[in-house]
Amino acid sequence: MTENKRTVVVTGGSRGIGRAICLNLAGPESVVYFNYAASDAGAEATRALITAAGGLAHSEKVDVSAEESVGAFFKRVIQETGRIDVLVNNAGITRDGLLPRMKVRDWDDVMNTNLKGVFNCTKFASRIMMKQRHGRIINITSIIGVTGNAGQSNYAASKAGIIGFTKAMAKELASRGVTVNAVAPGYVETDMTESLPEKARAAMIEQIPLGRVGTVEDVAAVVGFLASDAAAYITGQVLHVSGGLYI
Repeated sequence: MTENKRTVVVTGGSRGIGRAICLNLAGPESVVYFNYAASDAGAEATRALITAAGGLAHSEKVDVSAEESVGAFFKRVIQETGRIDVLVNNAGITRDGLLPRMKVRDWDDVMNTNLKGVFNCTKFASRIMMKQRHGRIINITSIIGVTGNAGQSNYAASKAGIIGFTKAMAKELASRGVTVNAVAPGYVETDMTESLPEKARAAMIEQIPLGRVGTVEDVAAVVGFLASDAAAYITGQVLHVSGGLYI
C-alpha cells in the first residue's frame, strides 16, 4: 500500500550516487520510484536494498532525454500514488574528449541526458507539486560545472546549465511551496577512482583539504537533508560536497 506514504522519484538509481540516494530516502514512510538506463541487475540490487531497509521500491527503464518515455514513467507514478513529494534529478553520463576532436554525437548525448533530462523530469513533476503546493526538487550537478575541466567541455556545460536551471526554477516555484536546490559533488569514490594508479590517486587526494575522496553516502546525506522538512527555508542554492576542493 502507498497511501499516506511520501512519494520519492530518483533518476539514475541503479548504481553509484543514485543508489545511495534511493537508500537514504527509503524507509517505512516512503515509496521510492527510480529509473535507470542500463543495468537491469543493478536496478534489481537497488530494489532489494530498499526492501531490506523497510521501504517500497519500483523501477523502470527510462530514457530521460525522451519526453514520451519520461511522461509514461510519471503517469505511472501518479496513477499509483497520486502525488510526488521529492524529485532527485541524478541521471548523467560522460563522453570525455578534447573539443577539437569531440564528435557532435558525444556533445548531444551528454547535453540530452544531463540537461534535457532534468528539464523533462522537472516539467512533469513540478506540475504535480504546484497543485499540491508542496515539493522538493534536488538536482545533482558537479564541481566541474563550476570550475570546468579540460576534456569535459560537454559535461561541464551540462552541469553548469543545471545550476542556472535550478536557480530559475527556484524562483518560479517558490510561491507554490516547492523548493529547488542543487548538490555539487567533487571527487567521489566510484569504480573509476578505485581503478586509478596509486600515484594518481594520491595526487588527487592532495588537492582535497579534508584529505580524502568523498563517498556516495556523503552526497546522499546532503540530498536527504534537502528533501527533509529541516530544509524548508532553503531554495535556489548549490551545496558543494567536495571536502573543501571548491571553497
